[in-house]
Amino acid sequence: MRILIVEDDDRIAKPLAEDLKHQHHAVDIAGDGIEGWEYAQAGNYDLILLDLMLPRLDGITLCKRLRASNCNAFILMLTARDTTPDKIIGLDAGADDYLVKPFELEELAARIRALSRRSPETRQLILIHGELQLDPSSCHVTYAGKPLSLTPKEYMILECFLKNPTQILTRSAILDKLWEFDKLSGEETVKTHITNLRKKLRAIGSSEDFIETVYGVGYRLCPK
Repeated sequence: MRILIVEDDDRIAKPLAEDLKHQHHAVDIAGDGIEGWEYAQAGNYDLILLDLMLPRLDGITLCKRLRASNCNAFILMLTARDTTPDKIIGLDAGADDYLVKPFELEELAARIRALSRRSPETRQLILIHGELQLDPSSCHVTYAGKPLSLTPKEYMILECFLKNPTQILTRSAILDKLWEFDKLSGEETVKTHITNLRKKLRAIGSSEDFIETVYGVGYRLCPK
């Protein structure tokens, strides 16, 4: 694997790099978040070992920036913070795994092997349509870089359209996909959620309707 280590402590980064090279990995080291970003943009890495507490740009922000730029490398966070909320924040930012310092090199090697066995097709990639972005790994939605707050059903409807960008979806089809076990919901419920979703997109600055009504049939994502 081609691996990028983003770690500002040479006492950790250099021995780690040497150990990974002995395992026949190609390794680069970045000493801060900005340098890590530059390395990641310039190189095609399979795995990024990312410290959380970094100078110039912290690990969480860097992780989010990488995922927003469609970086598909596996990200394994290395940090001394071992509380559950810290782990949740890291994973929600787009990390694939989390390892608490100090750690044994054997455990790190095992985690790298586990990540390398994952099929790329199983990765949840960021869904993009124009300036609209939806990250399934963190359930984070933005328009032109601004966060968009959605209800769970609004989010699910938007995700459904983004995953089926050329398909016309009828109200009954959306109802079957998202309200399968809710017998009290009807097609007017779908219409209401789509109306609210459109309003929120316009309120955040969208000058276009991302969801188009195909009269007599249903809805679809507006072609770009």
